[in-house]
Amino acid sequence: MLDLKRRRPDVRAYVATLEEWIIRTLAAFNVRGERREDRIGVWVARPEQGEGREDKIAAIGIRIRKWVSLHGISLNVDPDLTHFSGIVPCGVSAQHYGVTSLVDLGLPVTLSDVDLALKREFESLFGVADISDQSAMAAETAGVASFRSI
Repeated sequence: MLDLKRRRPDVRAYVATLEEWIIRTLAAFNVRGERREDRIGVWVARPEQGEGREDKIAAIGIRIRKWVSLHGISLNVDPDLTHFSGIVPCGVSAQHYGVTSLVDLGLPVTLSDVDLALKREFESLFGVADISDQSAMAAETAGVASFRSI
């Protein structure tokens, strides 16, 4: 949870910062993540799989109440990608868009490796959160934690 009033009460800027957080985390593993104007999330180019091919490696879902974020990101580290074949992930159905993961890209990383990189990059973008502020925000927003894709 983040108090956006104390940072910058701007939903679009917040989503862009979440995307930047993921992009910087991916860069720690020499993966070039990119934003797309017409699609939320973080994408990687896959030219080895065909011209114009891009795969989504991270999704973003947030809910904001009284400028307190309940944020959610999903960075694919090592999921079973066959599970995505039965759904249209994030509404993206074009044939040249798919889903990938760090392991699918050939990087034998662990969740612990990714957690460390996420923490480092989070602090560089959002700062270190004060635990007492988090407790107060949690009490204020109890019962409203829902996940929505945007």
